[in-house]
Amino acid sequence: MLRVELLTIGDELLLGDTVNGNAAWLGQRLAERGVTVTRSVVVGDELEVIVAAVRSALERADAVITTGGLGPTSDDLTRDALAKAAGVPLLRDAGLERRLRERSAAAGRELQPMALRMAEVPEGARVLANSAGSAPGLRVELPGGAVYALPGVPFEMRTIMDEVVLPELAERAGLPDAARRTLRTAGLWESVLADRLETVEGMDGVRLAYLPDPAEVKVRITATGADAGGLLAEAEGRARTLIGPAVYGAGEEPLAQVVHRLLLERSATVATAESLSGGLIGAELTTVPGASATYVGGLVAYATAQKERGLGVSAELLAAEGAVHPEVARQMAAGARDRFGADYGLAVTGVAGPDPQDGRPVGTVYIGVAGPGKEPTVSAPRLPVPGTGPEIRAVIRRMTVVHALDLLRRELLGLPPGDGEAAGTEDREETG
Repeated sequence: MLRVELLTIGDELLLGDTVNGNAAWLGQRLAERGVTVTRSVVVGDELEVIVAAVRSALERADAVITTGGLGPTSDDLTRDALAKAAGVPLLRDAGLERRLRERSAAAGRELQPMALRMAEVPEGARVLANSAGSAPGLRVELPGGAVYALPGVPFEMRTIMDEVVLPELAERAGLPDAARRTLRTAGLWESVLADRLETVEGMDGVRLAYLPDPAEVKVRITATGADAGGLLAEAEGRARTLIGPAVYGAGEEPLAQVVHRLLLERSATVATAESLSGGLIGAELTTVPGASATYVGGLVAYATAQKERGLGVSAELLAAEGAVHPEVARQMAAGARDRFGADYGLAVTGVAGPDPQDGRPVGTVYIGVAGPGKEPTVSAPRLPVPGTGPEIRAVIRRMTVVHALDLLRRELLGLPPGDGEAAGTEDREETG
């Protein structure tokens, strides 16, 4: 078993100014390739601390992957730390210097003297080509194992990792041939999925991993062996049958893109009317390239009066029932469809918290969808309340977006709403 430790470097990570997304991505990517990550550590921009952390990691692991500290500024100390750990000097690499000058000239910029720091490498180090940026990666052999130093810029780090480091680690580990597929689901708890997929879990050569987000769970299926591809196809087929319509896609296609594709296939458009989500559904739909072909616009009717003025919701209904009511969601959806001239209207109203509203508890949500030439329908997903702190609103709003998009997906496919299925996230997510 090849053991790898991760070392992410930077004061901005240590102090919480920047979320450590690199470590999360690396852990996931290495797991996908069957490489075992035994520890992940964050350190600041201090030379001696970085040196000590690298040496300590190699007392336990076969290889260390670092990110950060390879840029041109004075606080980029990873090169210096690796040279000190190896007991060698830093040397100017002529090939790297030439490449830096060529990149600057091509961009019409003058190369700053400080940038030449990125051409310095520890003596004996191997340069890892960076096809996505300026700072190269490095591979340095130290007592105990190899250190792979990667830039902190995410897309540069990922490029070097995929093109150079992962294949090398997989070869060193002697891992069996593997095939992988990720199914994306909406509206089912992780535990419900695990229960349904028990027979798939029991297949020889098949391993499942569950990656939960609010109201979504990705199920990664890994098959190994001589016929990994055939085994994966069998496992995926079983999983899709057992999960049913909660599977909305596979691979890297997010739910908003699935909805966009389904609308395109039907030459249809959608408009949104949002209350508690405050425009998040429209924002999600417009993350998809070409969204203007299917999304015509939306109205954030946050104030109760705007539901009447902007969407035509009955004043009598609002006075009698308040803004959080299934019939309000129904009329909001119809209003969005009709006022924007879309084929479909999608609307949400509810209580995001942290306090109840109109006598309805936090987590009460109604989602309306109005299709062409038919009466609007309403879904009322059961959203678990994630603790008691300020995080309640963000999580409930995110779950609402997922459920709303999934309801539209089901409407487009002629599937029933998922109200009877468990929704949201597990307890460990809710209380975090």
